[in-house]
Amino acid sequence: MNPNSIMNRLLIIEDEPVIRGALRRLLERHGHQVSEAESVETAQAAGRLDDYSLIITDLRLPGQPGNVVLKMAPEVPVIIMTSFATVTSAVEAMKSGAADYIAKPFDHDELVMLVEKVLREKQKERRTAALQTDVDQAYPVAGMVGRSAGMSEVCSRIHKVAPTDATVLITGESGTGKELVARALHKQSRRCDAPFIAFNCAAIPEQAIEAELFGQNQPDRFRPGLIQSAEGGTLFLDEIGELPMPAQARLLRVLQGGEHNGDGSGNNNPNVRVLAATHRDIRKLVQESAFRSDLYFRLRVVELNLPPLRDRGDDVIELAVFLLDKARKQLGRAPVKLSREALEAIRRYHWPGNVRELSNAVERAVILCEGDVITPDLLAIDHRVTSAGTAADLNDKLSLEEYFRVFVLEHQDQMTETELANALGISRKALWERRQRFGLPRPKKRS
Repeated sequence: MNPNSIMNRLLIIEDEPVIRGALRRLLERHGHQVSEAESVETAQAAGRLDDYSLIITDLRLPGQPGNVVLKMAPEVPVIIMTSFATVTSAVEAMKSGAADYIAKPFDHDELVMLVEKVLREKQKERRTAALQTDVDQAYPVAGMVGRSAGMSEVCSRIHKVAPTDATVLITGESGTGKELVARALHKQSRRCDAPFIAFNCAAIPEQAIEAELFGQNQPDRFRPGLIQSAEGGTLFLDEIGELPMPAQARLLRVLQGGEHNGDGSGNNNPNVRVLAATHRDIRKLVQESAFRSDLYFRLRVVELNLPPLRDRGDDVIELAVFLLDKARKQLGRAPVKLSREALEAIRRYHWPGNVRELSNAVERAVILCEGDVITPDLLAIDHRVTSAGTAADLNDKLSLEEYFRVFVLEHQDQMTETELANALGISRKALWERRQRFGLPRPKKRS
């Protein structure tokens, strides 16, 4: 949402009337409702500070200093203005809870962009907080579903490791739920009330990664990175195998306490727990000199390997039922259920995309379902679902199209279309459509 699309109530606390008036007119021209005060005491007398969308205050004021509003209105973002443009004062303001910092004299366009950025971030926080309750209700036990031996081991390790500050390396195929495990570790830790910040190392251009992670000194201020933003909480580095070598070196120095944060505070030991994840073989990357061995061992204090869905046995059924209920609630649908054939199809499919693929298949089926029963064709998964003793022993190396062709050609003379469809775990309509697509019309019976 654009912060200018709604009327935001802003408060300016500034003892210089000329500056105060100029700021008020500037922000009103950009669609904001602006109040002004010459001191904190005057602002308090005029009304509740926590009724504002944003407070912009000078640091040095007659009476109480401007930063006291951080405690008076802890839920309202505050931008601190000061004529003393030092990195130290910026860091102190940010650590006290200020949303951002700007030094006088400042460019008007710069202030407007800063105000809009802070308002957008606050709106995002509100949306996140509103969704958190739904997420907590949707995912029992921090989202870990399943009772297979592999998942029982994972859950046991989470309970043991979560209360510590140990660095954890989470490995597993794409879609197995690595971020979910990281969130479970955070939620069950002493840091659960502090920030959890997730960063995908593969999603940012290589030249921008270091500034994003470690912050950046600019002419008049220090822009904090994710390490500073995660202070006191957890930083989750997804796809750590994609982190460029220079960033790997800096991350190692920060983890070992050998590099300043870059914020001028002199703090060499950030209070951040780091969790990392990858679907790649990190050991192989180390052998190929594509990943630092010292960083690998620093991250791998504890390793959690998530089993692929195909190795989790009946967990896939429990997950499917759980995801079905979750999807139909989110979509506002009446209760639906999976047919016996659909459950069999789910159980036999290889699920190369793991839980993510299963979730997408179930959600798609709920959207397309017109009744109260989900059939295999609605799941739209191509697989080798068979009835007992029909096609379970076909060559695993056959592609899905090859398998369909071989199975149909071998059995269409002995089976009806209904029997073929049931053996393949699809509807008769889906069977007919695939016959047309693959050029396999039903042969006419001889007289």
